[in-house]
Amino acid sequence: MRASQEFIKQLEELYQIYENEVKGTKLANNTVNTHLYHSGNFVKWCRDEYVPGASKEKN
Repeated sequence: MRASQEFIKQLEELYQIYENEVKGTKLANNTVNTHLYHSGNFVKWCRDEYVPGASKEKN
């Protein structure tokens, strides 16, 4: 884990607020999905569950 459990808990709470805010905008669906996908990857990275570029290295 890259971050403490306390930090992860706070981050996940903030991510939920962010997700609701992004979904409440007038952005196009694909733009909303892009925002959530990439920010979700950041949360996963903080949990040490994601490595940027790892899927590209497999190919």
